Amino acid sequence: MFGGAIGTAIAWKFFTRAKEIRWEDFAERIHHAKNSHFVEVDNLRVHYQEFGSKDNPTLILIHGYSASTYVWQRVAPMFAEKNFHVVAVDLIGFGFSQKPAWFDYSIESQANMISRFMDSLGIEKATVIGSSYGGAVASTLALDYAEQVEKLVLVDAVCNDDVKNHPILRLANIRGLGEIISAFLVDSKLFLKRRMRGTLAPANHHLITKERIEAVRRPLNAADGHRSILQTARNWQACRIEQDAHFIKQSALIIWGERDTVIPIRNGEKLQQSISDSRFVVFKYCGHVPQEEASENFVEVVTEFAKDKVEKIGR
Repeated sequence: MFGGAIGTAIAWKFFTRAKEIRWEDFAERIHHAKNSHFVEVDNLRVHYQEFGSKDNPTLILIHGYSASTYVWQRVAPMFAEKNFHVVAVDLIGFGFSQKPAWFDYSIESQANMISRFMDSLGIEKATVIGSSYGGAVASTLALDYAEQVEKLVLVDAVCNDDVKNHPILRLANIRGLGEIISAFLVDSKLFLKRRMRGTLAPANHHLITKERIEAVRRPLNAADGHRSILQTARNWQACRIEQDAHFIKQSALIIWGERDTVIPIRNGEKLQQSISDSRFVVFKYCGHVPQEEASENFVEVVTEFAKDKVEKIGR
C-alpha cells in the first residue's frame, strides 16, 4: 500500500509538471527583466542580461551549477556604474536559456558556447568572471579560447570532481533514481532553503528570502530543467582544470569565501599556486557566493583588478 502511494505520487509528478519554462510566462517577475535579451548561438537560444555602455571594457559573468543570472543581480548594475560593459549569461540548460535534450552539458561544450556567444555579440575580448561551476567554464575558456579572455576571475571555482562525492549527486548518477530525485528536489522550497543555508555563511542567512528561493526554483522547475540538472551532474568532468591550471597565462584573480563549505578554500590555494600570474583574495564571513554575500567589496576588488591594465595604458 505504501509503495503504491509512492508510485502514484511519482506518476502524478511526472505527468503534471510543465515540459519547459517559458520566459514569456515569468518576465514580469524576473530581476532586471528590461536588461534581458536572447540570441541564437549555434541553433541554441541563449538568455543574457546586459548593462552599461558597449564602449566600455567588457565583463562576462558566468553563473554556477543550478544557478542563473540571478547570482549577479546585485553586482551587474554596480559594475556598469564603474564604467564596464557587463554581460551576464545563462548557460545552456539553466536560467532562461534553451535546455535541449541533445546537448551534452559538458564543461567544454559550455565553454565553446560562451566563445560562440561572444562572437555573436561582437565581443572580441573580455574579462571573464566565473562563479563555482561557472569558474570551471571560465577556466576552460581561458585554456581553449585564450585569445578571447583578457583577464580571468575565479570565484569559489570548481576545479576538480570532488563535489561529485556529495550523496545527492551520487544518487543522481543512478539511472531512473536520478530522474525521480531531481523532479522532487528542484521543486522543493524546503530543500532549496536548506541547500542555501549550506551555501551561504551563517552571517548571511538573512539573504535566504522567499524571493531568492523562487528565483532559483522558477527557471528549473520543468521537465527540461530537471533533465539539464541531471545531465550536467552526469557529465561533470572538471579535473582538467586542476591539472592544466599552470597553462593559464592570463592574469587571474582568485576570490574565495573563507567559510565556503561547498568548494573548500584549499582548492583556491592550489589554483593560486598553479596560475603563474594570479592573486588570491579571501573574503571573511563569506560562504560560496561572495558576489551576493559581500557585493560592495566584491565589486571593488574586481574593478581594481580588471581596470589595472586599462589604467596603465591610459597613462
